[in-house]
Amino acid sequence: MKDPIAPIAALVVLGMAVGAYYFWIRTEQEATPPPVLPPKTAPVAEAPTPTSPPAPEIRYPIQSSPPEKPLPQLAESETPIQEVLTALIDKEQLKRFNLDTPVRRFVVTVDELSRASVPQKYDAAKPVPGKFLTLGADADLAIDPRNYRRYAPYVSLIEAIDTKRLSAIYVRFYPLLQEEYRNIGSQKKYFNDRVVETIDNLLAAPELDASPKLAQPKVFYVFADPKIEELSAGQKIMIRMGSENAARIKAKLREIRAEITAVR
Repeated sequence: MKDPIAPIAALVVLGMAVGAYYFWIRTEQEATPPPVLPPKTAPVAEAPTPTSPPAPEIRYPIQSSPPEKPLPQLAESETPIQEVLTALIDKEQLKRFNLDTPVRRFVVTVDELSRASVPQKYDAAKPVPGKFLTLGADADLAIDPRNYRRYAPYVSLIEAIDTKRLSAIYVRFYPLLQEEYRNIGSQKKYFNDRVVETIDNLLAAPELDASPKLAQPKVFYVFADPKIEELSAGQKIMIRMGSENAARIKAKLREIRAEITAVR
């Protein structure tokens, strides 16, 4: 079992930077040539126009406004994001995250948290410092409760973020997230709906009364209970951080959910 800090932290923190410091939507309008009239011959039956399947219904629409001033293009945005994040978040806290290609990392993290795993290539947060702690052996092997303390700095960081400010930035620059969501292959899906789905999945993480039992079939630990091991990547992260930390994270996620689903 690898022990990364919750990409949930990245979901909250990188969400503040995601488009808030750059915005790139390029539209091109091509002049339409005048229609060419066919010669006067017998009319030919027109071929039926192919129809595309209807786009999925949008459950939680986001209304965003154009930015007040032009921002760097996507290819030139990494340094501006890092500079602004440095002004927003303590430098030591900022070291906990991978800040290259932040939009791609954020979108992929959100999309994958409710699935089986988050690709390491796009990890938005770095692993938790320190060694993963366990208790017991064999059938009694379990997570050591002292392990939960390692998550405390990240939980405190998340709680300190102003939810309304985060939501306002997210809403204002939502089109960039939607564009990147299309870039990863979700052409007809709506990213805010996916964000809400992911939050709901995290909120549904089971709350355990005791440290879960572990097994170590190979190099990494896994949960001994198959029902827990089959949970989503995000839900297993919630369990690994301990019930107290998870409860605090869930409280912040509920605030965020309320803001990004509000009727505007």
